[in-house]
Amino acid sequence: IVLNSHVSGVMNLFVVYFNGIRLLVDSPQPSVLATRGSSVTLPCHYRYEPELSAPRRTRVKWTWLPANTIATNEAFAEETKVMVAMGNRHRSYGSFKGRVRLRRSAPGDMSLVISELQLNDTGRYRCEVIDGLEDVSVTVELELRGVVFPYYAQKGRYHFNFFGAQQACLDQDGTLATFEQLLTAWEEGLDWCNAGWLADGTVQYPITVPRHGCGGENLAPGLRNYGQKQRLLHRYDAFCFSASIKGTVYYLNYPGKLNFTEASRACARDGGQIARVGQLFAAWKLKGLDRCDAGWLADGSVRYPITNPRANCGPPQPGVRSFGFPAPHMKFGVYCYQ
Repeated sequence: IVLNSHVSGVMNLFVVYFNGIRLLVDSPQPSVLATRGSSVTLPCHYRYEPELSAPRRTRVKWTWLPANTIATNEAFAEETKVMVAMGNRHRSYGSFKGRVRLRRSAPGDMSLVISELQLNDTGRYRCEVIDGLEDVSVTVELELRGVVFPYYAQKGRYHFNFFGAQQACLDQDGTLATFEQLLTAWEEGLDWCNAGWLADGTVQYPITVPRHGCGGENLAPGLRNYGQKQRLLHRYDAFCFSASIKGTVYYLNYPGKLNFTEASRACARDGGQIARVGQLFAAWKLKGLDRCDAGWLADGSVRYPITNPRANCGPPQPGVRSFGFPAPHMKFGVYCYQ
């Protein structure tokens, strides 16, 4: 018999009965919020009731369903192995090799510790405890602190198919945003009237102020959803997600303005590289970068970050201001990263 409960949004508890013994697996945190580059612990504990007098050969398996996986009936089968352990023996897999371990702070503690968190580590993790033919599992969602930003091609609006959007976000130090990430951004005030790809293959856009041309004035604020689109043929913009950065984004103090080529070289001479769009957004959102000077970025766009709106620095709301993609010979400052 297998039972499970979710108590007040605080704990997942799963139970299996066999031979008069109860095997219980729980996680006190159904979701965990972490920072890119840091270490995080995904809690998982098991115990037997009544308590056993002799230890059993219990095996633990951690698996992962990436946040960008499209939910289908086969989603469970798409889970990727992260770590398997029995006693003192353990093995980690794939991109998690060398980055994961079991905490084992107390008997039954099979919490997973992941170090050097990466953008693509987000998703649903499953802790499965196996005793002979019986197994019980619990899931923990891992989310990263970060920022969603709309992104369009240098050629203009609606030029990315799904795969182009994926690559564009990757090039700008990001990944395609998930629905949950876009929803959070909308709740925080993101309003953007151009439709963009999300990680699940849907096309959506966030509206906080309903208006003509953005779903209509009479439609309530929310995410406008075009649903699943043909990934190769249909073309839209992208909503990218970038998380905190290890290095620093800064406006290069330079005696004069620079064209795009000169800007790239100036950052290199300063010991860094020209910043990418995702890095600038992350520095603005997560580190409070505020500079009222337009500067080149790696994709050939010109932008500047404002956390404290003021006169002559754009609209009255905080944000990353964009000049689009000026001709490369035009002169601006530059944002570097190192």
